Amino acid sequence: MPRTPTELLSPADQERRRSLRVMKGVALGALVVMAVLFVIAFVTQERIPAMAYVRAAAEGGMVGALADWFAVTALFRHPLGIPIPHTAIIPKRKDEIGRSLGEFIETNFLAGEVVRAKLESTPIAATAGAWLRDPEHAELVSREASTMAAGILRALSDDEVQDLISDLAREHLLSPEWAPTLGGWLERVVDAGAHHGAVDLGIDSLSTWLRTNRDSFSGLVSRRLPSWVPSVAMRLVDDTVYNEAVKFAAAVQADPEHPARHAIDRYLSRLAENLQHDPSTIGRLEDAKSAVFDSPRVRELAAEAWNTAKAGLLASLADPDSALRRRGVAALREVGDRLATDPTLQSRVDQRVADAAVFVVDRYRHDIASIITDTVEKWDPAETTEKIELMVGRDLQYIRLNGTVVGALAGVAIFAIAHAFLG
Repeated sequence: MPRTPTELLSPADQERRRSLRVMKGVALGALVVMAVLFVIAFVTQERIPAMAYVRAAAEGGMVGALADWFAVTALFRHPLGIPIPHTAIIPKRKDEIGRSLGEFIETNFLAGEVVRAKLESTPIAATAGAWLRDPEHAELVSREASTMAAGILRALSDDEVQDLISDLAREHLLSPEWAPTLGGWLERVVDAGAHHGAVDLGIDSLSTWLRTNRDSFSGLVSRRLPSWVPSVAMRLVDDTVYNEAVKFAAAVQADPEHPARHAIDRYLSRLAENLQHDPSTIGRLEDAKSAVFDSPRVRELAAEAWNTAKAGLLASLADPDSALRRRGVAALREVGDRLATDPTLQSRVDQRVADAAVFVVDRYRHDIASIITDTVEKWDPAETTEKIELMVGRDLQYIRLNGTVVGALAGVAIFAIAHAFLG
């Protein structure tokens, strides 16, 4: 069932409508009073000469009341439904009124100097800092920002984000050649001897593994010997291989100048050189990279990365006790403290805010003001008339009431002057 116009009004507009009806009743009551006084005075003025003054006042009051009723009514509609010229002004000139209002706002309120003067007289940074340093306010901002961020995360299309991550990975990670960069990095490492620690760690790990995994050498070589070799000889071969491996690892471990270490250095130097200048080595590395990070795998990695990051962010944003939320609140309070206590920062922030506001106003003030014009143009004439009447109609009824009083005073004054001079 459709709602009535009254039901469509907000509670505030409904209250304005009740006040408007009351004032219309008061203004109409004043006109009725004047009419009654006129009738009484007109009938009794022959017997009571003083009633002529009452009649004059009543006549003036009725004229003033009717004239102001006509003027007020003509703003919103045709008086008595008669299409008198220059009446129903608001519905007829709605669009022109909207344009004039937009121009007025643009000229007088959206001027750069007006905005700058207002902002420069307002301690924006200090006020914001004093408000933000309060723990409850910082928590409020953090909570609202978390809610907004979570809403944005949920609104994002997972497929589009995954495509974006995949494209970025392909553009910045897969498309550039890795070999020259890795070769340059490896060359600097070798020249600085920074790889020696890694070599030591590798040798130490190998030596430890050899000492704790002697059984792994059982049959390592002997199983490849002919079957007619005695088992004692086979065990001797395996033990010899194991012992030589242990001795070799210990020797490399103990001697910083061991030939094996130099061999590793030479190999790494050649590898660094080949990675930078040898097309074959560069090609093999790029082929290996492409094989590992082919397109389906890149998309899977992008999906996994996005889903993991999204789930973690949503969980952190929803939990008031999460590290993210706590750090956010702490950061906000720290910003508030600095804004509230640092005059230099306050001046800089206030200046930046003023500059930004003036830039926006100067550049977009016509577009901002056009919101008023476009909005008024879209309004229905009857709806526009009702909105404006509800906003100012009650005050306009005082004009009717004042017109009644002023008309009565003018009427009796004119009659008294005429009677005094003309008899």
